Amino acid sequence: MSTDPTDFVEEGPAWWDHEAGPVVRPYMVTGGRVRPVTVDFDLITYLVATATLAVDTPSPEHQAILALTQEPRAVAEVASRVDLPLGVVRVLLCDLLSEGLISRYDPPPTDHLPNVETLQAVIHGLRAL
Repeated sequence: MSTDPTDFVEEGPAWWDHEAGPVVRPYMVTGGRVRPVTVDFDLITYLVATATLAVDTPSPEHQAILALTQEPRAVAEVASRVDLPLGVVRVLLCDLLSEGLISRYDPPPTDHLPNVETLQAVIHGLRAL
């Protein structure tokens, strides 16, 4: 029996999984990169595409992210919907951001939000009503 990866195993080549489709390692999707080059994306950072689907995007994964971000979505939601590890999605988002194809909206800093004591006082006040 040949060990050539292009040989067919039952329904397709050896790199094809019948239920999952083509099986590609995450480092292949990112070109071997493991960290975003310029910025890091928080899980709750919102993203929105600045243009419609670009034909010249480097990969189908980039296309999928652009399609999802036609409406504002959080990084965690994008990673979940494209079914890729979060680290991979962050690298791909950095690519799209550097090309100007997406914009990011970071969550407000927590310095301006009420502290825990204030929130607990509001809860106690509401319960007293």
